[in-house]
Amino acid sequence: MAVSSPALGEALADAVGREHLLSDSAALARHAVDGLTPRWVARPESAAGVSRLLTLACGEGLAVAPRGSGSSLALGNPPRRLDVVLDLTRLSAVTDYVPEDMVASVEAGVPLATLAGRLAERGQMLALDPIGGSSRTIGGILAGNASGPLRTRYGTGRDLLLGVRFVQADGTITWGGAKVVKSVTGYDVPKLMVGALGTLGVIVGVTVRLHPLPPASGSWLIALRAGEAAESFLAALGDSTLEPDRVVLLNAGARHACGHQSQERAVLVSVGSVEEAVQSQGAALVRLARAHGAEIQSVSSSIWGTLGEALAGHIMLKLHCEPKRLVFWLAELERLTARLGLLASVVAQGTNGCLQSTLEGQVSRIALREDLLRPLREGLTPEGGSLVVERAPIGLKVDLDVWGPISPESQAIMTRVKRQFDPDGILNPGRFVGGL
Repeated sequence: MAVSSPALGEALADAVGREHLLSDSAALARHAVDGLTPRWVARPESAAGVSRLLTLACGEGLAVAPRGSGSSLALGNPPRRLDVVLDLTRLSAVTDYVPEDMVASVEAGVPLATLAGRLAERGQMLALDPIGGSSRTIGGILAGNASGPLRTRYGTGRDLLLGVRFVQADGTITWGGAKVVKSVTGYDVPKLMVGALGTLGVIVGVTVRLHPLPPASGSWLIALRAGEAAESFLAALGDSTLEPDRVVLLNAGARHACGHQSQERAVLVSVGSVEEAVQSQGAALVRLARAHGAEIQSVSSSIWGTLGEALAGHIMLKLHCEPKRLVFWLAELERLTARLGLLASVVAQGTNGCLQSTLEGQVSRIALREDLLRPLREGLTPEGGSLVVERAPIGLKVDLDVWGPISPESQAIMTRVKRQFDPDGILNPGRFVGGL
C-alpha cells in the first residue's frame, strides 16, 4: 500500500537525516532537471544512507535522479518524471590510498580538484581532466563518461577505473571489480557503470588507477593557416616519435573564447616527463611545426585551464569520428553552423577523433535537428561515428534525439541490461539512450 505524501517525506527524512532532506521551493528549483522540479532533494552522507533511500524509493515507485556537482545536469533527455534528486556531494571521503600501489579508493562526491591536491602531495595524479571540470565530482565524471585532453596519453575513465561500489535500484549495495590492478578479470561491471548516467545504479565509491605526476612539463601553441596544414601536421605528429600527453585542435571561435586574437586554427600540445626529455621533445616539436609552415610558441601550462571558456556556450555537441577525419568534420561543422547564423567554438582532441563544440546564436529546434544534427549524423554513421547533444535549453531539447540513433540490436541489449539492474525504471527514467 502506498504511503501518504507527508508520511513519505518523514520516511525519507529518517533515511538521510531530517536536516538533509530539502523540500523548500528555492532548493527544489535549484535542483530542477530540464525544467522538471523534484518533490525532494536528499543529501545522504554514506552508502548506507543511499541504500535506505533507494529501498524506500523502490518500494514507493519514486523516480530518483543522482547528482554530483550539478555541472552535467543538461546531459541526456528530459526525464519522464522526477521525485527525488539524490545529491551525493556529502560522500566526500578518500577511503583508501596506497601510494606504493598507485591505487586510491574514494567516495563518489569527492571533487576532482580536491583529490588532485591530495594525490599531488605524493607526486601522483588521477589522469582525468574534463575541460572546465576540476570542481566536478569523481562519481559524476564517471557516470557521464567525461574525459579531457589527457585522454591522449592515459585513456578515459573506463581505462582508469578498477572497481566501483554502487547501490542498485532496490537499495542493495554492490561491489564490482577489484582494488588492485592485477586482479581485474572477468565480466567488467564497473565499465558498465561508466557513461550510464546513473540509470543502472548509483555510484557511491570507486577504486582508480593512478599515475606519477611528471616532474617537468612544457606546452606549445602551433598556429596553422589552413585546414590542410592542420590535417598534415596532426598526421605527422601521430607518425613521429614524439610522446605528447595532450594534443588539442582549436578553431578560431575557441581561440577567441580563450582570449587569443587570431583567425587561425591552432594545435595546443603538452609534453610531461623529466626535464631533459621535455626539452628534447619540445625542440623536435618546433622542427616538425616549422616543416609544416606553422608558427610555434612556448606557452604557460595555465593555458589548459582556459579551455573551459571555449566550451561555455548554451548549446554543446560532442562528435566522435575517425581520428584522421577530425579536420574534415571540424570544417563541416563550421560550414553548417555558419549557414544557420551560429558561431561554433570547437575544441577537438587531435589523436582520438573526439570533437566538442559549443554554439552561440539563435536557432529553432527544427533547424537544429534538420539542418545540423541530421546531416552530421548521416555523414558520421558510415565511419562508425556519433554525435551527442550534451547541453541545450529545454526548448530545443523537446522532441530532439540528443543521443542520436542506435541500431535495434544495440537498443535491445541496453533495454535488457536496464531491466536487469533497474526493473521498475526508477533511476533517471527516460534520460538515457532510447529513452531508457
